[in-house]
Amino acid sequence: MPKRSTDELFQLIKSLEKAEKRNFKLFVQRNATSSDMKTVQLFDALDKLEDYDEESLLKRNTDIKKQQLSNLKSHLYRQILASLRILKDDNNIQLQLHELMDYSRILYDKGLYLQSLKTLDRVKEYAKEQHQLTYRLQALIFEKKIEALYITRSMENRAETLAKDVEEAGDKLTMMNRLSNLSLQLYSWYINLGHARDGKDRMAIKAFFESNLPAAAGLYSGFYEKHYLYESYCWYGFILQDLLMYYRYCQKWVDAFEQEPLMKKVDTPLYIKGLHNLLNAHFVLQNYDKFNMVLDKFEHFYHSKQANSNDNNRVQSFIYLYTGKLNKHFLEGSFTSGLKIIPEIEEKIGEFRLKMDRHRILVFYYKIACLYFGSGDNEKAIEYLNRIINWKVDLRTDLQCYSRLLHLIAHYELGNYDLLEYLVKSVYRFMAKMQNLSVVEEEIFRFLRKSFHLDKKQVKAAFIALKAKLEKYKDNPLESRSFMYLDIISWLESKIKNVPVQEIMREKYKTATGTKKR
Repeated sequence: MPKRSTDELFQLIKSLEKAEKRNFKLFVQRNATSSDMKTVQLFDALDKLEDYDEESLLKRNTDIKKQQLSNLKSHLYRQILASLRILKDDNNIQLQLHELMDYSRILYDKGLYLQSLKTLDRVKEYAKEQHQLTYRLQALIFEKKIEALYITRSMENRAETLAKDVEEAGDKLTMMNRLSNLSLQLYSWYINLGHARDGKDRMAIKAFFESNLPAAAGLYSGFYEKHYLYESYCWYGFILQDLLMYYRYCQKWVDAFEQEPLMKKVDTPLYIKGLHNLLNAHFVLQNYDKFNMVLDKFEHFYHSKQANSNDNNRVQSFIYLYTGKLNKHFLEGSFTSGLKIIPEIEEKIGEFRLKMDRHRILVFYYKIACLYFGSGDNEKAIEYLNRIINWKVDLRTDLQCYSRLLHLIAHYELGNYDLLEYLVKSVYRFMAKMQNLSVVEEEIFRFLRKSFHLDKKQVKAAFIALKAKLEKYKDNPLESRSFMYLDIISWLESKIKNVPVQEIMREKYKTATGTKKR
């Protein structure tokens, strides 16, 4: 499990690139005071640390007293942000618009009203081109203030035009906010609970979606209004496991960026997330060819200048591209060859440890555990599953549950029968407590309890019987969630035929794609 520091100043310093560190030093030296020299000393000391340790910091830097540390840290934090602010970032549209708004206010304070209005016109023009509604509305409101206080005579019918523009921008922003709120709340549901677990969950999420979806949402043609509508339907379909709905709106999400390529630069993280969701849709629907096409497209984008323009884009691109690469091995049944990318993933998790959220790390660990399990290395699978089980977080109860279930099956594969009786009871209690027991899981637990008392011939018959039972539930929307997390059918087939799991999945892939047997 990667160590994570909660000290904000330390995280900020560790996020800086060499050029940014050099710029900070030059920034401080311009108007250096004795207190500024101490902040530079603190900066260098923190930069040398691998992990934040206040006691070690003070011990190595005796000039810095404990009672001074809090104020020095606050001062240093502000100085670093100020030094970063003056670095020109031509890729950041929001910073450019903010800068223009600042210029407009400076000109206004100087009494240069017409120059201020001229700058606001540029803000409005750029904001409109790049669908930045909040900046457009800010510029319009400031323009109203100037026109209300001074007779500028800058344009005929200024009052009527301004009133109409403000009303239109406000209306669009209201719709965008309502849809983005809906999308965020649906995403929060998924992060905390995963897919709908039963009929009660399905009814609750349907009622919530229908009562919060604005009636006129489909009438708005702005980029972000459409985007948040698509995003809301994506999460709604995914939670309900309506995979065709999920796929359709993921495709609309990505298509919107393809139709307006400038928006890939304006909001790169949203484009990256769209590619990820489209990849995931093809993965769960087992659209092999389309999955590979989108993965190739993502790989190309991953190496582009835009994807590497800042740390946030780099981190998000890594997370979602490598999730896709892992999924490709699951689709193809190439588990053993997939193990080769694990060191690279581990290295990147270490590199980005202060910038990756815990949820993403947990997903990586689960997928890596599945890769080891599929390749037959149950001990390594258990090692990664233990990282999830022992990491006390309140995220993804579904992931916590299925990690425990796979952990149990891995011990079964290893023949650790002395542990199994305890584990079966423990995992069953946990999943019941989390309200995560479906008919599929109940059948698996029933089989495992019975298996302790069966001989080899009886066990094989029990595997065949369990497979027949579970296959009835595969297309049931309330039960399909279990198969999305754990391909239990392929595992059962491997036990029945006495071959590795990856061989079963490889054969399924060959059959589905018409690949000739080698």
